[in-house]
Order: sequence, then C-alpha cells, then structure tokens
Amino acid sequence: MAMRTVRTDKEIKKSFAKKGVFPFKWSFTLLFPLRNIFLSVNNLIERLDIKENYNVLEVGPGPGYFSIPVARKLKTGKLILADIQPEMLEYAKKRFSKKKTGNVAYYLCNGKTFDFSDNSFDVIYMVAVLGEVEDKEAYIREFSRMLKKGGIVSVSELAGDPDKMSIEELKDFFEKHDFSFDAQYGNKRNFTLNFKKKNGKQDS
Repeated sequence: MAMRTVRTDKEIKKSFAKKGVFPFKWSFTLLFPLRNIFLSVNNLIERLDIKENYNVLEVGPGPGYFSIPVARKLKTGKLILADIQPEMLEYAKKRFSKKKTGNVAYYLCNGKTFDFSDNSFDVIYMVAVLGEVEDKEAYIREFSRMLKKGGIVSVSELAGDPDKMSIEELKDFFEKHDFSFDAQYGNKRNFTLNFKKKNGKQDS
C-alpha cells in the first residue's frame, strides 16, 4: 500500500509538470481559491478594462474560474468561452447554470480557426493558455481577424506553468504580427500583457 501511494504521488506531480493541454481530470484544481495568490479575479477584470457592452472571447477557460465574474461585468455584452476540450466546456456550462449567469455562449475549438465573423470582439483574453497552443501563428491570425480595430488581446502567465511564455517572448511574438504592446501588469513570475490591434477595419 505504501509503495502504491508513493507511486501515485509521483504520477500526480508528473501530470502537473507535463507540458501541453491541461488534462480535464485535474480541472477541479483550477477552481482552488489559492489561484488568487497568482492572479485574482478582480485584478484580471481591472487589467482587461471591460466595458458593460463589450463582446469578449475567453480562450481556454477550463472550468470557468475567471469566466463567471467577467460575464457579470457584461451587462449588455456577451462572453464566449472557447476551448478544445468539450469536457471543460460542459464543466463551465454547469457552473454557469448553477450561478444563474446568462449572456454566455460556448464554442468548441479545432486548434486552428474560429467560426466567428471579422471584427466580432472588443477583448480576447487567455490565462496560462497561449503556451499550450500548438499552432500559435494560426491563433494570432485569427485574433487579428476577429478583433475590432483597437481591440485588445490580453495574455496572463502564471508561475509554475510548464508552458509559460516569458514577457520577452510574448512581446516579440505579438509585435511581429498586427499588434502593438499596450500595457504590462504584475511581475516576471505572474503577469498580464495587453496587446492592441493596429490595423483592419472596424464594424460600422
């Protein structure tokens, strides 16, 4: 029994340290209040500077730790949750239902493209997600297409994430594309970077 317990502990540690998409079986850990040490919901909302009429896309919401408070800020706007794991979307959907929070929709990603119109969103945000994306080039092209002119892509990275991208890597990546650096919050271990779309036509 003791040997089996030790082996299981090692397996757990290995699962959390492994790069790639966060496994659904550990999704409950993403709801621990301890996450506030790295990034609180209130801090994220302040950094996103969300207005009540915004249309917002959250990529990789997991079970929706940040999603419900963000949706509640959108009085006349809407939040779309996009994830490549259908189980994560179902988990988030159940949590939204229990909290009786509306103005939200769910979208299953294919890892390449998004089935949304050009100039659809005011803000696109990710928390500890972009490093897991296999085809980042495809995603950033889609972000540029889907964002309104002057819209924001917000990327938050947290300490301990094996896929974490550095501040320098993120700035270099976004500035090579259709974005300019807009704002930085936090420190090198736990931070949020906002990038603003430079070009493209906005809705009339």
